Amino acid sequence: MKHITILVPEGESNNLSSIVGAYKILTRANALWKENSGNALYKIELAGISNQISYYEGLFSVQPHKNISDIAKTHLIIIPSLNHNYDKVVAPNQPLIDWIVDQYKNGAEIASICTGAFLLAASGLLDGKKCSTHWAAANNFRAMFPKVDIEPDRLITAESGIYTNGGAYSFLNLIIYLVERYFDRPTAIFCSKVFQIEMNRDSQSSFIMFKGQKSHDDDVVMQAQNYIEAHFEEKIFVEELSQRLAVGRRNFDRRFIKETGNTPVEYMQRVRIEKAKNEFETSRKTVNEVMYQVGYSDMKAFREVFRKVTGMTPLDYRKKYNKESLF
Repeated sequence: MKHITILVPEGESNNLSSIVGAYKILTRANALWKENSGNALYKIELAGISNQISYYEGLFSVQPHKNISDIAKTHLIIIPSLNHNYDKVVAPNQPLIDWIVDQYKNGAEIASICTGAFLLAASGLLDGKKCSTHWAAANNFRAMFPKVDIEPDRLITAESGIYTNGGAYSFLNLIIYLVERYFDRPTAIFCSKVFQIEMNRDSQSSFIMFKGQKSHDDDVVMQAQNYIEAHFEEKIFVEELSQRLAVGRRNFDRRFIKETGNTPVEYMQRVRIEKAKNEFETSRKTVNEVMYQVGYSDMKAFREVFRKVTGMTPLDYRKKYNKESLF
């Protein structure tokens, strides 16, 4: 029988729901497989380096089935979401990280949930690979692991036997994805219906709240960001902005990309679209009115950029998130 390991990392403030949710869905898929074939396909176990981990100031606790040292070989490792003290999570979980690396070299695949990507990235296995995590943690992740190709708009990434996913309860979509991969599509459809989880969702773009990437010390880039945000409705030329800041264009672009992860033009687009999203959510303004308000005059260009950033058309976004259309 093959084996699936759901890790229980050290850390009281880690996320319990992603452990319970993953275990619940996978065991139900396994039970269905046994009902249909007569045999369970996987042995699914929680594993860690402590006998018990407490959550939410002792309100809940998890007792792993096994210590990782007792699992010689597993076929899939699931890393749950972690707490927000990313830099403090790695050290107490180094034995888990070492075990993950050994198992991957031995043929295991790995799936990280939300901020569990920080633990996975600390292993070095994500270097040079694409990765998703919660969009709100993307800037911290990019700073800590510059060798990883972070894609915060992606809901699920899959590369070389490593799977990552976006934030919060989107982990449910990842688990359904894994059920289809490790069992079959009918089993995934069954679990999707039983647990009422949307299948084939592949983006978290519409949930991203852009607040600018400002956790850096480059004063020139910070001035440029502030200028863009204060004049977003105007036509801003990057060449003129770099001259205003007394920096050569090529050097300006390089520094801006290094500190924000976006080109200046991409940053302008993100700021404008965030303003547009807010208008669609809170006002009765038409798409045309919002388009002009945030500095666009061409509807085709506005729609293309809006879809690129959010994964939705302006009209679809307005229908889905406008506060008055929700009731």
